[in-house]
Amino acid sequence: MQIMMKIPFVSKRNTVAVVRMSGVISTSGRAVLNDQSFAPVLERAFRKGKPSAVALSINSPGGSPVQSSLIGARIRRLAQETEIPVFAFVEDVAASGGYWLAATADEIYADTSSIVGSIGVISAGFGVHELLARYGVERRVYTAGTSKSQLDPFRPENPEDVARLKRLLDEIHENFKSHVTERRGEKLASDRDLFTGEIWTGRGAIDVGLIDGIGHLVPTLKDRFGDKVRFRVYGLKQGWGKRFGMSIIDHSLNSIEERAAFAQFGL
Repeated sequence: MQIMMKIPFVSKRNTVAVVRMSGVISTSGRAVLNDQSFAPVLERAFRKGKPSAVALSINSPGGSPVQSSLIGARIRRLAQETEIPVFAFVEDVAASGGYWLAATADEIYADTSSIVGSIGVISAGFGVHELLARYGVERRVYTAGTSKSQLDPFRPENPEDVARLKRLLDEIHENFKSHVTERRGEKLASDRDLFTGEIWTGRGAIDVGLIDGIGHLVPTLKDRFGDKVRFRVYGLKQGWGKRFGMSIIDHSLNSIEERAAFAQFGL
């Protein structure tokens, strides 16, 4: 028979698992925000040591709507399976897909100067057909299927292609709106359209119901779980190749893309 002994005057300390989610949400690259790379991180955060809560430390200008949805759905599944509350803390920005991730939390906090929102969908590209014509370059494309060469940047825009793309963007936008409405519910302001792609700073985001308060991760969670709460940090680890300077081109391209995404918010 096993005898269990209790040590007097020793109480269990609360632990909060902190998941750092920083950068562009994209399918390309292992050291970026996507469901494949973050699945094991989230599994450890929710299941290791039975934490009292999971805190998402978010700094993302957005990116892939599909990857945003996949990561968000994984967070909600794990939260429901483990019955662990989720808190989101916005650093510089949680915009577009970054806000999609924040909205998966039960409560969202930000700094007064954090940028929040941008609930919209965008598709951008270039048209270079006039440049090709100027230099006498002829574009030759052969397809089986009338829509296989839609939105070709080397040809003039086709109104039917543009209308088709607009329908796709509207469908994705409706998914985004449904997600935010489901997660934030009656907290959202009912007297204005929050889904135009507009952004807010922290205090403005409180007024329209996109976040719950102004607060930083450590002091907010100490107030909630006590001064002796422990923080266990989880995040992506760089592979040995990047630590020793390999994959330089891939890393540089990802850095350029990330800087451009943050730059649209003045960061």
